[in-house]
Amino acid sequence: MSEELDELAEAMHGLTRALEDDEQGTALLEVICAEAVRAVPGADMASVTVIRSGKGETAATTDSRATQVDAAQYAAGEGPCLQAADTGEIVRLSLPAADYRWPEFTDVAKELGLGSYLAAPLRIDEDLSGALNLFGFGDHGFRELDSQLLKVYITMVAFGLRTHARYRAARSRAEQLDHAMRSRAVIEQAKGMLMAIHRIDADEAMERLITESQTTNTKLRDIAVRFVTTVSDR
Repeated sequence: MSEELDELAEAMHGLTRALEDDEQGTALLEVICAEAVRAVPGADMASVTVIRSGKGETAATTDSRATQVDAAQYAAGEGPCLQAADTGEIVRLSLPAADYRWPEFTDVAKELGLGSYLAAPLRIDEDLSGALNLFGFGDHGFRELDSQLLKVYITMVAFGLRTHARYRAARSRAEQLDHAMRSRAVIEQAKGMLMAIHRIDADEAMERLITESQTTNTKLRDIAVRFVTTVSDR
């Protein structure tokens, strides 16, 4: 048991490093897959299923064979990964146990030499929901302990991705605010120069900048930057 917990801890450290490195998109999901294989004994490969417009697609994987198994489920419109995504419950099974219920899934999985399957729901926000899927070549069907380890790991994944998304959103807002403040500053500088040069008030100076922007189909900030640069270079 202690060995499994050590591997889970290492997987979480790996996930944390990826989040701290500000990885995003497919790169981050691939790290999640790789660390899931480390976290759960008996897992030989992994994939992430994302549900978009009611349909599944594989967003990341550690092995192209996992993509093939996922594709069989998407084509059939059913399978353990879709059940996990739909019900919010972990699905754990051996291939013989799934043979009757999901023949399309099991036929492809058997052809690729797989024997066991474990999927956990992955629900982050309205843009990312689906399942994290683990595949084993052995016919052990995974253990209840494996389900619990995956549940702990997926909780960490969900928390990390939500935190990561909030951080990126906050940084984006900060960058937008900084850009807006810089734009306002240079526009005010251009207004001040126009007022001094032409002996006009603030409203007329602003009107001249707006007119030039509309006439040349150029952003107001760019007009201001160009004017300030031209005057400063004289």
